[in-house]
Amino acid sequence: MKPFLFVTDLDDTLLGDDFALQKLNKQLEEHRQRYQTKIVYTTRRSFFSYQIIAQAKSLLKPDALITSLGTQMYFDPEQAKCDREWSDILAQGWHREQILAIANKFPQLQPQPQSEQNPFKISYYLSHPIAETIINQLKIFLAEAGFEIKFFYHADQDLDLFPPNADQGLAVKFLQSKWQLATLRTVTCGDSISDIDLLSGEENGIIVGNAKPELRQWYQENQRPSLYQAREASAGGILEGLQYFTFLI
Repeated sequence: MKPFLFVTDLDDTLLGDDFALQKLNKQLEEHRQRYQTKIVYTTRRSFFSYQIIAQAKSLLKPDALITSLGTQMYFDPEQAKCDREWSDILAQGWHREQILAIANKFPQLQPQPQSEQNPFKISYYLSHPIAETIINQLKIFLAEAGFEIKFFYHADQDLDLFPPNADQGLAVKFLQSKWQLATLRTVTCGDSISDIDLLSGEENGIIVGNAKPELRQWYQENQRPSLYQAREASAGGILEGLQYFTFLI
């Protein structure tokens, strides 16, 4: 067998079924030890939040960790040192202080705690009833200032602003190049609409059985041989998909 690049979202994808997670962890770690397979976690969580869940759920130590919507990458999470090369990619066209100055003109935007901020992500609380109006106005202000920004509004209260290069799919390509692992030897896993950038490339993709309705609808409209809709939920669905693609037997 050959090594492969395993990339998974955490909440409701890898996590959610502790028994299935233990079984998956055992097989993944054995494959990593024998064939140098790479294990990567990608999550909306901040690095601080990841540390809490990693300890609580006894997650395998990843070969790379991508946090905060692709805005931070670590090759040794225990050292808490972001990868400089990935940060340089994110820095292209990103002017945090100027963007922050424009966003702070909106009193409806309430800054989130410092633990949720980082050099390439600006996070606010924004009430759902006024969210669409405020976001559209903010987009206009930033565009007029010449800034290309990604917006992510979720949980009916959280608004994140981040660079256009902060993309989970681009992060996967970055890791493929770094580790010399081919697209066909890569598998990505997700459960929600925020994982589409992970699942829309040419890599093998696994959508877990407990996926959100929006992602299920996207799958129906974008079916392809390398995209698998699992029956089982969470880690059980990942294991099912890895066996379907014959990465594990």
